[in-house]
Amino acid sequence: MSDGPLLEVHDLCTFYSRSQVLFDLSIRAPHTGAVAILGRNGAGKTTLLQSIAGELRPRSGRVVVDGEDCTRLSTERRARRGLGYVPQEHAVFSGLSVRENLAIGALGNPDSREIDQSLSLFPKLADRLDQIAGTLSGGERKMLAIGRALLGRPKLLLLDEPTEGVWVGVIEEIAERLAALSKEMALVIVEQHMELAFSIADYAYVIDRGQVAIEGTADEVQADPGLLRLLAP
Repeated sequence: MSDGPLLEVHDLCTFYSRSQVLFDLSIRAPHTGAVAILGRNGAGKTTLLQSIAGELRPRSGRVVVDGEDCTRLSTERRARRGLGYVPQEHAVFSGLSVRENLAIGALGNPDSREIDQSLSLFPKLADRLDQIAGTLSGGERKMLAIGRALLGRPKLLLLDEPTEGVWVGVIEEIAERLAALSKEMALVIVEQHMELAFSIADYAYVIDRGQVAIEGTADEVQADPGLLRLLAP
């Protein structure tokens, strides 16, 4: 384990076709704890996570995980090095059962106790193992996506809008589980619910037009007078 941050993103420039979305963007995340990524729609938050996960190839810049430069590695090779990713959409296999989704997450990890631990994190799933994932509620699908990602034993988990489209009672449950996970591993969370993000995260970055506009501890960012302007639609 490196003595430095677990995740270091240096000067990322990422494009969609000819349109540049990220401009020399840099963030860091420690070995344990949660980092929140905030910003209005279109600011570049999802592009940042996709660039870290390997779904998008940055034009320039570096992604370093636990001291290893992963910038040119495939998504699969990044996952083998401890990087987990829960995208905003299509995070589960809708036509498969809960049990089958978890089994896919556990490929290469035959210890059934890992699945039991994942189910203990989200007990609702244990009662729905034979249910088709596409028929779950929005909150249950989010729980399944997180539980499946954890079966890969990531050091770092990237979460894109983990409470989007989720009923308020389930949001609180997911937030509690993420807060508990942040004591054991690193989380980078893109989240629109500002209060929830600040309740979980120790550190936060606010992105505006593909650049970091504000960064600091959760308390510092929350108190910044420019925050609401940068988050306004």
